[in-house]
Amino acid sequence: MTIETTFPVTSLAVVLVSGGLDSMVAAARAREDGHALLALSFDYNQRHRLELASARRIASALGAVRHVVLPLDLAAFGGSALTADIAVPKDGVQPGIPITYVPARNTVFLSLALAWAEAAGARDLYIGVNALDYSGYPDCRPEFIAAFEGLAELATKAGVEGAPFRIRAPLQYMTKADIAREAARLGLDAGMSWSCYDPAPGGLHCGECDSCRLRKKGFEEAGLPDPTRYAV
Repeated sequence: MTIETTFPVTSLAVVLVSGGLDSMVAAARAREDGHALLALSFDYNQRHRLELASARRIASALGAVRHVVLPLDLAAFGGSALTADIAVPKDGVQPGIPITYVPARNTVFLSLALAWAEAAGARDLYIGVNALDYSGYPDCRPEFIAAFEGLAELATKAGVEGAPFRIRAPLQYMTKADIAREAARLGLDAGMSWSCYDPAPGGLHCGECDSCRLRKKGFEEAGLPDPTRYAV
């Protein structure tokens, strides 16, 4: 599936494409904003490869100029249920920072996206973080995005020479319901995306981890059909 667009392309943007719904919508917004897409995904030795398969489908469907899946073994550090032999919680979204938080992940990912953007001559970086319906991750907050944009200006040749980078987080203040509606508005097949932290046999979303619960909630509150196949 390739999604047709009539938007004029004016520049390049590096988009972080994890394979999830949020990153898919953020990438589609970058295209709507008139950018040709340089899609960046990470094989960081996460628990499963299903999200990377989704990332490839999404990058292809959105017509990315190039899609890089960068190997980066964050499992060597551990510290998260997504990169170590730690059980993924299934008891519902709880207050605080959950064990599925991967230490400094968005800082690492944005740093590498910044490197590619500078090398390619892109000035816009898109990331699908949001600070409303999210699981307590500190690197999804608007304060983090603003701070990283300031860092990018200080840390790069382009920034020092007066061509600063813009960190775009178009979903920053959206709920999951808003994001589901935005996917529909953009004509996206939400079924291409993968959200589950702990897949069930047969390639099903488990339906019980925080990410599955938030995804279900989003489609329900948006009043849209959920194309996701859940185990429960």
